[in-house]
Amino acid sequence: MISLPPNKGKLLVAEPSIIGDVSFNRSVVLLADHNAEGSVGFILNKVLDYSLSELVPGVNKDFKIYNGGPVEQDNLYFIHKVPDLIPGSIEIDGGIFWGGNFEVVKSLIENNLIFEDDIKFFLGYSGWDSNQLNVELDANAWVVIENKDNKGILQQDATNFWKDKMEELGGDYLIWSNAPENPSYN
Repeated sequence: MISLPPNKGKLLVAEPSIIGDVSFNRSVVLLADHNAEGSVGFILNKVLDYSLSELVPGVNKDFKIYNGGPVEQDNLYFIHKVPDLIPGSIEIDGGIFWGGNFEVVKSLIENNLIFEDDIKFFLGYSGWDSNQLNVELDANAWVVIENKDNKGILQQDATNFWKDKMEELGGDYLIWSNAPENPSYN
C-alpha cells in the first residue's frame, strides 16, 4: 500500500504490525495539524467509559468521550463541524474544525443547539515531535489515507472503524480486518 503524505485532515490508520501498542493498536487518527515542528491528531475510535456530564460540571448531556491519544490526558479537546456557532474554531480540513470557545460549546449543548453528531470530545491527543511521525511512517506503523467522509467522520461507528478502513485498503489488509484484537484470543 502506498501511503499519502501526512498532511492535516488526513487519517492515520494503524498498521496491524503495531499490535500490542496500548495507545495505538487498531487506531484511526485524524491529523489536526502537521508541519515542520510536529504533528497533532485525535484517535477517532477509542471510546472511553466517561460521558461529558461526568467530566464537565453544568453539562447534563451524556456525549461520549474518546481517548484522543497519550498526550495530556487530563485535558479535554474537541473537533466539530459547526464553526459558525463556535467562535475561535480552527479549520482542519473538509468541514472539520478543532477547538473554539468552550463556554459557548457548553451553552450550545445545554440549549440543544449542538448535538453529538456535530462534535466529538477527547481526553488527550496524539502528538509527534518534528520528525517522529515520519520515522513511524518509514517503519510502516501507519498508513496515511484520505478522509473520504469529510465532516461525516464525526458520525462514524467507533466499534468497526479500524476494521472498515482495513477493508477499504484491500489486498493483504483484508485478512487483518477480521483478526481478533488480541491474537492470543484466537
